[in-house]
Amino acid sequence: MGAERGAKTESEGTILVVDDNKEIVYSISELLKYEGYKVVQAYDGMQALDALERERIDLILLDVMMPRLNGLSALMKLRENYRIPVIILSAKTEESDKVSGLVLGADDYVEKPYNPAELIARVKAHLRRYRAWGGEAPRAEADQIVNGGLVLDKKQRVVIVEGEEVRLTATEYKILELLMEHPGQVFPAEQIYENVWQESADYTVENTVMVHIRHIREKIEIDTKKPRYVKVVWGIGYKMEKYS
Repeated sequence: MGAERGAKTESEGTILVVDDNKEIVYSISELLKYEGYKVVQAYDGMQALDALERERIDLILLDVMMPRLNGLSALMKLRENYRIPVIILSAKTEESDKVSGLVLGADDYVEKPYNPAELIARVKAHLRRYRAWGGEAPRAEADQIVNGGLVLDKKQRVVIVEGEEVRLTATEYKILELLMEHPGQVFPAEQIYENVWQESADYTVENTVMVHIRHIREKIEIDTKKPRYVKVVWGIGYKMEKYS
């Protein structure tokens, strides 16, 4: 009976399992293989992004707390190019973590310890929806991000404010790109730091990010005391105000 289940063709697909706990990766992999899926394994966000370049992945099970590049940062990176369904799989139960994952582009959120039957059911449901869309993972086509009088040209890596080019450092450009790609979304300083510097954040990074934000404002805002684009959400972080 078990061999029959494992041989079902309707469950075919390739799933990327990402978690720094190798035992969890192993147990989930065995569960998925039993259902007939091919499994690709990764143990941090950087390995996950590398796997996406090598393999055609149909769905990702993604942990949040991982070394080098955490799950939310990896999710943000992969959403620049891929529409693959992503299920966040994490022991973090705070509502804010769930919301962050979904806002950044996750399709679902399953808490550890997970129920195997529920996990498989969600995997199948998201794969059915993905295949109904044609199983495509389109890459972003737009070379420019436009927000009011602010233009970020990804191809030339330049920023134009009200028709005039402004010079940003590489780090300033990355911060502005992150904010412009997610207008209206509030990013804590720690999250900005992890995405731009590609390092784990600690309590000291807030001042570093604040200094770079100030420099960006000096270059793109007409009045830095009344900024139009980069806004502070006190006690939370920074966001790009959205304009048509």
